Amino acid sequence: MEGKKRLDSTLAERFPDTSRSTWQKLIKTGQAQVNGTVITTPKFEVQENDVIDAQPPQMVDFSGQTLPILYQDDDVIVVNKPVGVLTHSKGALHSEFTVADFFRNYTTFHTDTDRPGIVHRLDRDTSGVIIGARTPEAGEWLQKQFANRKAKKTYLAIVTGRLKEASARIELPIGRHPKSPSTFRVDPNGKSATTNYTTLATNNNESLVQLSPLTGRTHQLRVHMQYLAAPILGDRVYGTPADRLYLHAYKLAIQLPSGQQKTFIAPVPTDFIKHFPEVKL
Repeated sequence: MEGKKRLDSTLAERFPDTSRSTWQKLIKTGQAQVNGTVITTPKFEVQENDVIDAQPPQMVDFSGQTLPILYQDDDVIVVNKPVGVLTHSKGALHSEFTVADFFRNYTTFHTDTDRPGIVHRLDRDTSGVIIGARTPEAGEWLQKQFANRKAKKTYLAIVTGRLKEASARIELPIGRHPKSPSTFRVDPNGKSATTNYTTLATNNNESLVQLSPLTGRTHQLRVHMQYLAAPILGDRVYGTPADRLYLHAYKLAIQLPSGQQKTFIAPVPTDFIKHFPEVKL
């Protein structure tokens, strides 16, 4: 019938600051009514004289929250991400503070998305160095550094047990687990993945290792360590629970847009030091 429009499109036109995809999520969660009836189908058709009751999401103010800044210039900002903080939200609707929320005050790169300043990421439970872009030009530069594997990452991890070799290169492809799509496993048909490791210290049932991924597959370090029967301590998916995931992005060596080569270091967490107080890094 002429004059009818989809509900999500209509709301996106009425509230242009809220995207159509966001309205689709809001509608699906029952936050829109048409003529007094809750509608949960975004493609539901409405007419001009229909009474639509819906409110755009309220933005949460994170201006009072901060992260430890390790370095800052006109092109980049580098922070030490704490355990439990997301790199960026998983959609437009979010109510928790993320690294991207912090970067938003320092960048003009991708500010129309939920990932302002973001050029790489760390898992929620991983702590350590994250670099952000402050301008679109810096964003393109940094993304190329990561894509071309010129950015060198060094992690510290505490694993359960002892590795057979004190140091080695792991070259094992990784693919998505068919029975659990949110997780990964070593898979001969997966994408190539390479990790160098060195054991720094051991005690009765744990080892402190340095991990250097040469590729950037999702969950790469966690999957590789699990495969070697030395899962990372506190890994709720691939290992055994603990008070935290003992994986820390310790160093990032990268060339800045200025041409300067820099290495950023996030101090070793006190949690790690408690397990290996004798190790000096």
